[in-house]
Amino acid sequence: MKDVWSYTLTVFMAFFAIMNPILNIPIFVRLTDFQIQTKKKELAKTSCIVAFLIVLTFILIGKYIFQVFGLTIPAFKVFGGILIFIIGFEMLQSKKTISHVDTTASFDDSVAISPLAIPILAGPGTIVTAMNFVVNVTFLHVFITIIIFAFIVLLTYYSFVYSSKIVKFVGNKNFVIIGKIMGLIIGVLGANMLIQGIKLAFNI
Repeated sequence: MKDVWSYTLTVFMAFFAIMNPILNIPIFVRLTDFQIQTKKKELAKTSCIVAFLIVLTFILIGKYIFQVFGLTIPAFKVFGGILIFIIGFEMLQSKKTISHVDTTASFDDSVAISPLAIPILAGPGTIVTAMNFVVNVTFLHVFITIIIFAFIVLLTYYSFVYSSKIVKFVGNKNFVIIGKIMGLIIGVLGANMLIQGIKLAFNI
């Protein structure tokens, strides 16, 4: 039971850090600027549902992708660890991460799909994190991963819906501080994933 709770906490922290429910708020505000609240709710709902379905697909058929392309668990963990570490490092350096895109384009309904759902929410970092948590594990662990991810998506939805109020309450400078903390967490998770991959590869 202790291992289950530890796994649950690890999954929650990883998804929360990589998806940034709080840090993505300013992006959503810029993309939906001057839109009425009803429209914002619609865009938030669409983006979150699409992101959830994308990641869920990778969670459920990830192992089959491994079989088809002849991928190995150690190689995937090494690559995933490096990718997630880079994302965290760039967040600490206040650079735009590879999981985010330019959001200065003019408004369009399609922003709910891209860039909100893909790649801001369901970006490479999120997909790699999800697949790493369900590789070579029991059904219970897969179920926990799906539930935790769904919960993070729900948090993201409400953070988008109440984005304007949250920005005013937290302040732009505090978002920068939160971003640094999340970058550190993501970097450590990536390093840990890389170490696990190396251990599996060399039977350490």
